[in-house]
Order: sequence, then structure tokens, then C-alpha cells
Amino acid sequence: MSYKVVKFGGSSLADANQFRKVAAIIKSDDKRRFVVPSAPGKRFSDDIKVTDMLYKCCELAGSGVDFTEQLALIKERYNGIISDLGMDFSLEDEFDTIAKELKARPAKDYAASRGEYLNGKVLANYLGFNFVDAADVIIFDTKGILLLDETVKAVRERIKGLDNAVIPGFYGRTTEGYIKTFSRGGSDVTGSIIANAVRAEIYENWTDVSGFLVADPRIVEKPDVIETITYRELRELAYMGASVLHEDAIFPVRSAGIPINIRNTNAPEDPGTMIVSNDYDFSKESLAHTITGIAGRKGFSTINIEKAMMNNEKGFCMKVLKVLYDNDLSFEHMPSGIDTMSITLDSAQLEPIRDKVVAEIRKAVEPDHIEIEDGIATIAVVGRRMKNTRGTVARIFAAMAHARINVKLIDQGSSELNVIIGVSESDFAEAIRRIYDMFINSEKE
Repeated sequence: MSYKVVKFGGSSLADANQFRKVAAIIKSDDKRRFVVPSAPGKRFSDDIKVTDMLYKCCELAGSGVDFTEQLALIKERYNGIISDLGMDFSLEDEFDTIAKELKARPAKDYAASRGEYLNGKVLANYLGFNFVDAADVIIFDTKGILLLDETVKAVRERIKGLDNAVIPGFYGRTTEGYIKTFSRGGSDVTGSIIANAVRAEIYENWTDVSGFLVADPRIVEKPDVIETITYRELRELAYMGASVLHEDAIFPVRSAGIPINIRNTNAPEDPGTMIVSNDYDFSKESLAHTITGIAGRKGFSTINIEKAMMNNEKGFCMKVLKVLYDNDLSFEHMPSGIDTMSITLDSAQLEPIRDKVVAEIRKAVEPDHIEIEDGIATIAVVGRRMKNTRGTVARIFAAMAHARINVKLIDQGSSELNVIIGVSESDFAEAIRRIYDMFINSEKE
């Protein structure tokens, strides 16, 4: 039998009502046998996530301050869920263990992991599923790096003979026996690993949105949901700031050829977004837009360098890049002309050493002119269809021209998967709206 691995985020398991929704989703499809839960998230805007409450307990314990009251609030949160679900189940022994561990060794990773651990216990009991502690199967080395092959082997060995299992997300154990967590949002990664291990037909990632959006809803009002996106497109958009899925969650399923389906716990009838391999057959895909998505980031600076006959000076670019390397700076983009080159970098990295960098570039290549322009935002227009569609770049420039927005840089990779433009930060939001109108709204008409 083929399986579906389902991961539920914190908002999907924030209270008893959400637990009921999750249970209904799982029981509606017999293939949903392996479940990865997060810790309870916020129930309302001013609420506190359980993970943050656990961090607070650890902080108090580390300072030698009594954390009994803070731990009681967490206990109250879980007991409320258990009571509202009408369960005959207790976490008292688990909370006693947590209190003893934090007093003896107030480790942040251990404290943070207990949110998923406890929620996994509750969900497994509620569903009537087996509980598998992630610490028994998710393995890190002594430096905190995931050992994927060892982990997959451990998962397969542990679930052998099990028809179902709830495996908490976010944490595992090092080879030395200490609890280790992924970065925030790491339950996505756990779900991806479990999907790889059970050779799932699909990895369903249930959250509070109905898929990956074409653009940031804080900028574009009610943007469309992306129906299907490739891993390469997702990588480009995620790098530019679009975020629904933890970036590290992609590799374990990508390497195994397993698609990811982003779904909405509060609207389970919505199909969500399918994330598929780069060689996926799109021939049966319904008529779609030229672009897949738009994303961008602020906070960049551009070093503009001019020198006559630059193109004839061997090693010019290498000397400039060596200055960046020597100062531990990475760059985002580097468009150039015959006598000019521009290097776009993260402003926060450049700021403490900007005068030093300028001085060293002057010494290295003796430019006729050099200046730094701050307040740059970069926008990525991403889409697998752009390669075979004429006039994509022209339409981007037309959208900017109509809005009287000056394009400060343009960069397009050889794959023609994305086009990067740079604009002033003050034009950032309007530029994204104009591009959305040009490629999404106009193509609906």
C-alpha cells in the first residue's frame, strides 16, 4: 500500500477545534497513515506559541529562577485541549520529567522540542495511532548536522510492522544523545524526511493558507494561488523571501521524486499548491499564466564602478571580487557594461566596512569613479513558461515605465527561469503590484 505523509503546522493544532479538523482530514483518506505535528500555535493574534512559552521556562531555569508558574501555563494549555476533546489522558508524568530535566540541565533545544513531543502524544492518543518519539529516529551528528541516510534507515527500522504513527516534528537527537532541534519551522523538514523514509506517494503539508501565492498578500490584494510549481521555481521564490515551506524541507523529497502538496486545514476542499519535480509533464496542465510567482527583498546596496577601457584590463573583475572575498562579503548580482560594473550586496553586511571596501577597491583597480547606492530592492519574476514566451522582459519594463518606476538593474540567468530587477525601496510595493497586473490580471481578461 502506498502512503501519504501529512504534516500539520502550529495553527492547525492550536486548540481542540483544530484537532477535530485535523482528525477529520486524516480519517477521510486511508492513505494518511504517518502524521507529523507541530507544537500548538497561536489561537488568536495576541496569543503566545507554546514553543515560545517553553523557551521562557528554559530562560528562567538557566537563571536559577523558579519556572513553576510558567510551566503551569503550558500545562493548562495542553490540559484544555485534552479536556475539550473529552479524552481520558494525562500528561502529568511528562511535565514532571520536563521540570526535572530543566532544573538539571536547562538546554534550549530540549525545552523547545517538548512542544512537539507533547502535542504528538496528545494527537496519537486522540487518533488511536502509534507514537514514535522523533528522538529515536531523527539523527544529528555532534555538530548538529542532520545525518539523512542514518535517519531514513532508523525511521524504516522503527516503523516496521506499524500501520500508522505520529512522529513529532522539529527535533531529533545527536549521536551523543542530546536533543537537537531544526531551525524554526523545522517540522516541515521532519515531514519531508518521513515521506522519504516511507516512500510516500505524496507529502501533504497542512497549514493555514490554501497554497503558495503568486505574490505577497500584504502587497497584492487577494493574489492567486499557484496551482503547480517546480522545485526550481520554488527555490528561486523562497530565496527572494516568499515563504510557506521551510527551505530545508525540499531536498529529502526532491531527491526521492516525491511531490509536496501545500493544503489548508481550515479549507480542506481547496486543492492547494502542488510542488513537483523539474521534469514533471505539464502537457496536461490547464492554461496558465506566463509567470509562476513574484517575490522580492529590500535592504540592498549597489557598488557602482566606472573605468575607461575596463573591458581591456585583464583580471579587473577578479581583483574587485577578491576585495569582497577578503572582507567576507557575498554578492547577489553583478551586471556590467564596457566601462562599468555594478555589484549588488546585502546592505547590513556592507555597512560596517563600506569605507574599507571602497578604499581597497580603489587601490586594487584604480577606478575613474566609484560610489555606493543604498536603498535598493530586488524583485524576482519567476516562471518556467517565460523561456518559450516572447516579450516577457519587455512587458516587465512596460509595467515599470507606465508606473514611472526607474529600473536600476536587470539580471537574467541562462536558464531563463527568472528575471531579477532592482528598484528603489520606495518603489518596491508598487513595482510588484504593476508586474502582477501585467502578467496575472491582464491575462484573465
